[in-house]
Amino acid sequence: MDPAAAPSPSPPPPRTGISLRHLLMSLGEPLVELQAAPAGLDVEIRSVALLDPEDPPAARPGALVLAIGARGRAALPAVRVGGRDGAAAVAVKLDVPGQAAALSDAAAEAGVALLSVRRDVRWEQVDALARAALEDAPSGGNGEAGGEGDLFALAQTTAVLTGGIVSIEDTTTRVLAYSRSSDSDEVDDLRRLSILGWQSPEEYLARLREWGVFQRLRASDEVVHIDGDPESGIRRRLAVAIRSGERQLGIIWVQEGSAALAEHADQALLGAARVAALHLVRRRRELSADLTLTRTLAAGLLEGSTGPQPLATHLGLDLARPAAVLGFSYGSGADTASGVSELSRTEVGNLISVHTAARHRSALVTQVDARIYVLLPQLPRSIDVGTLRGWGQEISEAVYRHLGLSLRGSVGCIVPGLGGVPESRREADRILDAMVRVGVDTTVAALPDIQAEVLISELLALLAAHPDLRDPRLTALVSYDSRSQGQLAETVLAYLNAFGDVRAAAAELHVHPNTLRYRIRRAEELTGLDLSRPDQRLLAMLQLRLPAAG
Repeated sequence: MDPAAAPSPSPPPPRTGISLRHLLMSLGEPLVELQAAPAGLDVEIRSVALLDPEDPPAARPGALVLAIGARGRAALPAVRVGGRDGAAAVAVKLDVPGQAAALSDAAAEAGVALLSVRRDVRWEQVDALARAALEDAPSGGNGEAGGEGDLFALAQTTAVLTGGIVSIEDTTTRVLAYSRSSDSDEVDDLRRLSILGWQSPEEYLARLREWGVFQRLRASDEVVHIDGDPESGIRRRLAVAIRSGERQLGIIWVQEGSAALAEHADQALLGAARVAALHLVRRRRELSADLTLTRTLAAGLLEGSTGPQPLATHLGLDLARPAAVLGFSYGSGADTASGVSELSRTEVGNLISVHTAARHRSALVTQVDARIYVLLPQLPRSIDVGTLRGWGQEISEAVYRHLGLSLRGSVGCIVPGLGGVPESRREADRILDAMVRVGVDTTVAALPDIQAEVLISELLALLAAHPDLRDPRLTALVSYDSRSQGQLAETVLAYLNAFGDVRAAAAELHVHPNTLRYRIRRAEELTGLDLSRPDQRLLAMLQLRLPAAG
């Protein structure tokens, strides 16, 4: 047959829309927030439609319906119409946060996705961006996002945790990233030549093949130990395969320097390989945006503004498996990261990611305001709070040991399913708040460890917020000290903390017992307090713990 006469193969059908996932990545968290996705994030959006309350209620199949002019519960008809007519998603504005629950329930019943739009965002902006996302939908391009910076940071974190010198390579032995080394004498020939040429030299590769290193890496997820070979200029090193499922994506190498590798280097390397896999499989621009979407959904779940189903659908998580939250805040000064450099915050995040990934494959690390949270979905049903406390303690110690930063850590309650994550996060926050407000002589704690301190902390917060609940005599005592540079309030509190033991309180304040007795009498005379009465003692112990203001 004449090739020219042969029928041409039919071209693939043109792409008619984009997925809800792609739309969320295009619009971004500052504009919209996903509240419900009963059909998942892969539903196709083919058009954008404006639904005005004055128009007849109708929607087109596959449409993103923008419910303009109807806020909060007034948008319920738009949600139901969207479900009836086969719309892909409905976007609404909320008057108050509590309205999301009723609308989400209606969306789940109607089988349509629900997006909430920020109150200060103009509908015209959402309309224009959504239409632009539809027009610019990718058709399978292979452009890459600039992800190497993340890999270099991961390499440096892995070097800190293992005590070695790290390089990350793809499956063609091309060097993707490497850690910094302050001492060039620690670097062996294989490492030096690999970095200079951005690929391992063939003669060294042949030696590694001869030793069966690559065969072992292909066959196993375990860390491979490679003895040094002085004749070849190769020092002792560890290696682990980077995998996504059964597919090998690359290798992480850790070369031993002048000092021995860390005791738990193997475990740290396993965690680094799992984190590296996320970077390598998401190097394309759309997949990089997918990682951003994961963090946005995780943050929304932690804050309680997004339900568990979107994140579960996005990552294939089991909603019914136990989950918990670890919380961390910087321990020096106030409960804020303002005194910590951006580089240090990045290193802390990387270190926590590696540590948690080594212990739990599904761990997600995200920052909300000044605190860092580790979301632990799909936990084993046999896990207990003690195990999670141990993980938190290891992380806190590693951050201090390697980065010189103090971290407070808290363990939220283990909840029976992903929907309980906000409860676990609230408990983790209660513990961190208490550590800041009343001071706790421990680095990482769960609620049973410091139940009394947490409750005292919350009582102090109540007193601080409601001056009308305070005893004006104690307020006057603190004001007197402030004017006269006295120490009466401090003395009363020390006396009460010592259960009225004058000698113990005097020793605590480094004064003579007679001096302490005089101050107590003086405080009672000035204020009219009677510290022999239990109720006045109780109130004084609480109110005098308030910072400065009294």
